[in-house]
Amino acid sequence: MMDFKKIGAPVNTTTINKNLVDGPTGNIYEAISIVAKRATQINSEIKKELLEKLDEFATYNDSLDEIFENKDQIEVSKFYERLPKPQSLAIQEWLDDKIYWRNTKDTED
Repeated sequence: MMDFKKIGAPVNTTTINKNLVDGPTGNIYEAISIVAKRATQINSEIKKELLEKLDEFATYNDSLDEIFENKDQIEVSKFYERLPKPQSLAIQEWLDDKIYWRNTKDTED
């Protein structure tokens, strides 16, 4: 599992220079497509990790009368809510050259 807190992506909205984003590909649309695919991967990793941690607190009973408030479960949920959004994480990885990509059109020729 990745440590998403250590990537250093901004939690708030920040403006990024377009030339930094499309620099590696030369095409802003291709760069955004790559970042979007990575954001989807990050989102599924975070979701899987969160569900695994929350599953540790799960109690399986048929009674809907009692709902227990588990402080540890709330803390885990709050931790994941405070993480930067997957899009921010993906764009930070892109800007740090941590995303491997290749143009399949170049390999076909």
